[in-house]
Amino acid sequence: MQLSHIRPVAAAKFDDPNLVSCAGLVPTVALAQQCDLGALADERLTVPTDKGANAGRKITSLVAGMVAGADSIDDMALLRHGAMGTIFDHPYAPSTLGSFLREFTFGHVRQLDAVGSRFLCGLADRTPIVAGIDGTVFVDIDDTIIEVHGHGKQGSGYGYSGVRGLNALITTVSTERAAPVIVGQRLRKGSCGSARGAARMVSDTLATIGGLRAAATDTAAGVGVGAAPKVLVRVDSAFYGYRAVRAAIRGGADVSVTVRQTETVKAAIAEIDDSAWTPIEYTDAVYDENTGTWISRAEVAEIDFTAFTSRPKSQQIPGRLIVRRVPDLNVEATDQGALFDTWRFHAFFTTTDLDIVTADKTHRQHAIIEQVHADLKNSALAHLPSNHFSANAAWLVCAVIAFNLTRAAATLTGAPRLVKATTASIRRTLISVPARIASSARRLTLHLPTDWPWETAWNMLFDSVFHRHIPIIG
Repeated sequence: MQLSHIRPVAAAKFDDPNLVSCAGLVPTVALAQQCDLGALADERLTVPTDKGANAGRKITSLVAGMVAGADSIDDMALLRHGAMGTIFDHPYAPSTLGSFLREFTFGHVRQLDAVGSRFLCGLADRTPIVAGIDGTVFVDIDDTIIEVHGHGKQGSGYGYSGVRGLNALITTVSTERAAPVIVGQRLRKGSCGSARGAARMVSDTLATIGGLRAAATDTAAGVGVGAAPKVLVRVDSAFYGYRAVRAAIRGGADVSVTVRQTETVKAAIAEIDDSAWTPIEYTDAVYDENTGTWISRAEVAEIDFTAFTSRPKSQQIPGRLIVRRVPDLNVEATDQGALFDTWRFHAFFTTTDLDIVTADKTHRQHAIIEQVHADLKNSALAHLPSNHFSANAAWLVCAVIAFNLTRAAATLTGAPRLVKATTASIRRTLISVPARIASSARRLTLHLPTDWPWETAWNMLFDSVFHRHIPIIG
């Protein structure tokens, strides 16, 4: 592609007051209003002084800016270009939104957490964002370091990654039919341990899932809420501790948690018989059609295991230790060949009754939460915009609300490719669509580009929001 020689571009002017660059905000903000985002914020938030006035509109503005691609307070200026002031009532200036965030305290952040969880339940009632919630549900918990620069950020420090930043604890929920949505978030100082506050996060998440199951009962499957399978909580070894595991068990969930190679775990692995190992589908595995088995160097086995045996008997948790072993390729080379393979072992503790191959494959899918971390950091969490810790904590909650809202909007399109797409892909196809407004009889019409590749999906979203046409997701 090259510039036209027939009609060369001679000039450019920013002089059209009837243009907008992100027409996808119209159905998306309408969806947020239908799920009572502004009303929930007005009801729950008690931010003081005049800077906390109209909390619902300010939270909606922050979320809308993030949906459109803002990753800093200054970027909120994109809500005030062209015809945005005609389509939306009173878009706030970035300075006003920044002053609003700086008034937050920890208590106000917890109030905003409550807004986010209730808004997610509203989205579940209005859209198929958690389709299949009454079936198998996976909860993944992990933390990530959001890098910051300079010493002005309150709470910043060096954690396990060696990078100066703040620590964000994220909890996601996914099903066999739905992409992950975020149901819990907490900003912490950069030097804190991963497991800090995890038990509370698990309890809050399981309570939210109960609300989601009540809001989005899967009538097609004919499964009642009371008969729903147990939730599976998946975490890595940083969260292997009594408090987090016990919180999941008390909440009626199963656990699948990576364990550290302690002496107790090593002793249990040593007791596994050589005949108990089963080859699995893994890197470089080959499927043998004649025998119906995988020819693989990776193998799994299981052994009964009781976690936390150093605690009183009433606090010990019985389950299984499932171990995956792969050849150790880092063994020091010698001129004499090895008499036997040297293995690396990866073990996790689980209370499920899945067969060992399925349990191992399911546990490895915990890595999906890393994609959510990357998605957030490619969007609103590219920066933490304030020097105030509580303002950044509120920014994190707004980023999570924007993530879930974008995901919900994509599910209304009925397009399988968009239902599980990243935020950047959804923004490029549905949100960042230019439009010209025209007014007639006190009503606005959006004129969008012809031959837009995702016109069908955009129209489905628009019709679903304004005409209640709920698409069926296959």
